[in-house]
Amino acid sequence: MFSKACEYGIKAMIYIAQKSGEAGKVSLKEIAAGTDSPVAFTAKILQTLSREGLLISTKGPTGGFILAEAPSKMNLAQIVSAIDGDSVFVGCGLGLETCDSERPCPVHHKFEIVRDELTLMLNSTTLQELALGLKNGASFLTR
Repeated sequence: MFSKACEYGIKAMIYIAQKSGEAGKVSLKEIAAGTDSPVAFTAKILQTLSREGLLISTKGPTGGFILAEAPSKMNLAQIVSAIDGDSVFVGCGLGLETCDSERPCPVHHKFEIVRDELTLMLNSTTLQELALGLKNGASFLTR
C-alpha cells in the first residue's frame, strides 16, 4: 500500500516525535538505529521530509532533525503525501490512470470505501498519539 520509503518515513517521524520532548534534535544515525532502517536510505527520506516542510534539519556535529510543528499538529496523511504523493487518497485500486464513478474499474466501488476509511485514519492519526504508544510500551517500531 505504501512505498518502502513511506514506511521508513512514517517510522522515522514517529521516532523523532517520541524523542523530541527528551533530547531536542535527533541524529540521523540515532533515527536509523531506532527504526531499524538503512542510514543512507533514511537520510534521503529525511531530506524529502525536510524539503516538504515537515522536518527542520541542522548540519554539523550537533546537528540533527526536529519536527517542524508540534506532534499534535502533524498527522500521517502529511507524511504519506510528502513521500508517496496523493495516489493512496485518490488512486484506482487496480492502478488505472482513469477510474471514477462514471467509468469505474471492477473494484472501484468497494475500493472507494476502503480508500475513504484509510484517508480518514491517516488524517485523524497524529504523531503525538503514535509517539505516546511507543513511550508507554503499547506499540513498537522494531521487532
